[in-house]
Amino acid sequence: MKVYDVVPGLEFDPERDFAQSPAWFLDGTHSVPPWTPMFGWFWVNFCRHGMQYGAEKLSLPTVKGWDWRFHNGGGYLTLLLVKSEEEKQRREVQFRKAILPFIEDYDGLWGGFVQEMLGRYEKLKSLDLEKATNIELLDNFEETINTCRRMWEIHMYMMYGTYTAYILFENMCRDLAGIDDTSPDFHNLVSGFDNKVFQVDRRLWEFSKRAREEGLADLVVACKASEIRCKLEESVAGKGFMKDFMDFMNEDGWRMQRMSEINLPTWVEDPTPALVNVKQFIQKGGSFNLDEERKKITDQRKEAEKTVLSKVPQEQRGWFERLMVLAQKSGVFSEEHDHYLDLYTHAMMRRSALGLGNRFACDGALDRAEDIFFLIPDEVRRAGLNPDQFDMRYIVSRRKEQWNEWMKTPNPPAFLKEGFDLEMAMGVLIQSMDPIALKVVVGSMPQVRPELKADLYGTCGSPGVAEGPARVIMNEDELPLIEEGDILVAASTSPSWTPVFSMIKGVIVDRGASLSHAAIVGREYGIPVVMNVFEGTTKIKSGQRVKVDANLGVVFILDK
Repeated sequence: MKVYDVVPGLEFDPERDFAQSPAWFLDGTHSVPPWTPMFGWFWVNFCRHGMQYGAEKLSLPTVKGWDWRFHNGGGYLTLLLVKSEEEKQRREVQFRKAILPFIEDYDGLWGGFVQEMLGRYEKLKSLDLEKATNIELLDNFEETINTCRRMWEIHMYMMYGTYTAYILFENMCRDLAGIDDTSPDFHNLVSGFDNKVFQVDRRLWEFSKRAREEGLADLVVACKASEIRCKLEESVAGKGFMKDFMDFMNEDGWRMQRMSEINLPTWVEDPTPALVNVKQFIQKGGSFNLDEERKKITDQRKEAEKTVLSKVPQEQRGWFERLMVLAQKSGVFSEEHDHYLDLYTHAMMRRSALGLGNRFACDGALDRAEDIFFLIPDEVRRAGLNPDQFDMRYIVSRRKEQWNEWMKTPNPPAFLKEGFDLEMAMGVLIQSMDPIALKVVVGSMPQVRPELKADLYGTCGSPGVAEGPARVIMNEDELPLIEEGDILVAASTSPSWTPVFSMIKGVIVDRGASLSHAAIVGREYGIPVVMNVFEGTTKIKSGQRVKVDANLGVVFILDK
């Protein structure tokens, strides 16, 4: 017998949900493979809330955010459109006022939110989970729930504000300069900026440099990934290296390999993924790629700014420049919000839940601490104060069985009402002018040009041309397989993939848009990225030689 659904009130119900919207899209970027029940509860409840909060706080003229549903471990979403022209006009007036803080002081606005969230995290981390009472553990869990809710409010307010300005800027560029965000010239305008994720990667490179200087490099390279830490700690120099490395982890290692889950260890718990990055930097050698590329890309940006500004009439130049400055923050925000918001909050969710899970396991409510990820908050509350009085294993057993079935049977990419096809659904997305849908999740559709005789057609995420052996990577565990000079082929990428961009020559992703991770990082590293090829991971095999022409948005498979 079921006690609770995974996300009560927000499970997908065809009869009622198709009455609301004829199209519900799977969030394949975040919910493939399927979420564990606890993470699904957090995401569907609070990402949903945050998107509607951000759209309302900014009074977006065309969309009121997204609605979400949960189905077999997947998150399904639909747009909440503004339906009347009268309301659109009213909201547009309010939006012009609401966007001003972004234009007038983006750095102050974002910096304030970062400090707010870091303060929340420090408070959560201050609790000693092993010594805490059951009451304190449950209080910490409730505060983690509140932190997640607040994170999504900040997340979507900032994302909608920044990305909407990006779209407005792109529209002006299209009208005045004849370029849009599929154009290499446009990409030059928004590239050449540092961010926190790149700073973390630079620290990893600095540790690789230190390993070479202290005679530890050969040991790190020779070790299997899982053995690096323990082998280093066998020597005096290695112990000092690992002490400083773990201090760095405690500062910036609050993340999992998978951005949108909590069932994998954080870097603080297990630094192996970060040490693999150090190992890859050692194998690559040389200086930090971004240092080499940054000046060149910055110079290209400044030249592009002069060229485009020369085409803008004097009376429009002031507004154009203000929008451009904010649009240029989009790439920075895209990477930094992952570090300070998603990854850090999810690490806190994992930490707090495991604190209770350990107590539940000790008192017999669960077999293992990690089994708590198969409960949802109401079930945690049920046993939280007196776990010795409750047996929650029967719920976990049923949910694990369901979750294993979800893993075997992929969710469909969309639920469409009878008579409503995918082309119609895509038209609604484009009509919405929702910046997250257009610039992160969906992106521009490929234009097939038969005369090019390409094997895959996509869109330009980062300009350039490259040729090399393909390396198909389906999940984060396979990242150590990447070798110098590979062309990365993936469904999508995320911040934990960033260090490998220093080793590869190009990127092909099944899905992506101009503000998705692969596009932004590719532009900063100066390597070509072709997005939205849809079938790259199925048509290309590792080892095949491929040519990426991102200027044209196409891929050629040279070995057939």
